[in-house]
Amino acid sequence: MNRVFNISGDCKPDLHYMVNIEDRLTEMEAMVERGDYFTVNRARQFGKTTTLKALGRYLKKDYQVLSLDFQRLSHKDFETESAFVEALSREILKKFMLMNEVPAETANELRQFTQENPADLKLAILFECFSKWCRRSEKPVVLMIDEVDSATNNQVFLDFLAQLRGYYIDRDETAAFQSVILAGVYDVKNLKRRFVSEDEHRVNSPWNIAADFNVDMSFSVKDIAGMLGEYEADHRTGMDLTAMSDRIYSYTSGYPFLVSRICKLIDERVGSRDYNKADAWTEEGLQEALKILLTERNTLFESLIAKLTEYPKLRELLYTLLFHRSVISYNSLNRSIEVAEMFGFVVNCSGNAAVSNRIFETILYNWFLSDVYCHVPGW
Repeated sequence: MNRVFNISGDCKPDLHYMVNIEDRLTEMEAMVERGDYFTVNRARQFGKTTTLKALGRYLKKDYQVLSLDFQRLSHKDFETESAFVEALSREILKKFMLMNEVPAETANELRQFTQENPADLKLAILFECFSKWCRRSEKPVVLMIDEVDSATNNQVFLDFLAQLRGYYIDRDETAAFQSVILAGVYDVKNLKRRFVSEDEHRVNSPWNIAADFNVDMSFSVKDIAGMLGEYEADHRTGMDLTAMSDRIYSYTSGYPFLVSRICKLIDERVGSRDYNKADAWTEEGLQEALKILLTERNTLFESLIAKLTEYPKLRELLYTLLFHRSVISYNSLNRSIEVAEMFGFVVNCSGNAAVSNRIFETILYNWFLSDVYCHVPGW
């Protein structure tokens, strides 16, 4: 079966054209080896899940990797401490069926947590089980949790983070995970903020042990060219790989979803209209794909626009950047800039805040204009 460009879910090497991310995995492996606990916090559809799954495969030779996804837990699973312990134990047992070298004692203990009276289950008991597992395991144990954003507005998750923090601090005396990696849009500090209103200013982190995660997950021109090279080997379009990669980057600044979406549109939409595959992978074909992209509804654009309503000061910041053409100094301690960067709207460009890519700039500009017209009396 021919591979395709993917914009839905994680990318799988056998099914999808992918950027080679081995250099990122090497950087992350070094953090794991140091024993870092960290958060992979990037904007929506920035390749977090793909990276985490690839990292799990990359580490499995030297580490016991437990990879969980909080999207698999329901709202009720976070309502009480006992419900969370039971649900998490259940999910871990499912993973144990796919993992080798898991101590039988650990599996039996977790199985009991799914059968006992839920009211008796405490996080402290669960973490005692984790510690025994780390002590028994022949390999260092790494915990990875994707979609931590699913743990919305509850105290139980904060208590879970506090337990992780406690074991991290005491790991010279008590066996603990070699590394813990959380993935989501919100970093741990912002998860705390998410549980309070915009008018409150509680910023204490429940997990202040987290190491800085500075791995660049955006796609470079070279990355894009490598992915298109795999496509070209299959389809022989004769495209100019360097020129096409450079042009795609110039519009996207390497935002993974946007890169893949443009490639997918060129391949599947432009190439199936009045263009053949060879004509589609040209400047004319690229412009046709951009027209489609800038007028479509997709999950990324809808998510971005929703944030403008959720965060009024974010909306003010972006309006000022786009329409007043003001120079706003980048300051990571500024709440609005912090939120804008977290959601992927802006980047630090030579010390100033700037909209992160040309496509977002156009989408936002058009939305602000349409929003103004829709509020004109009689409209």
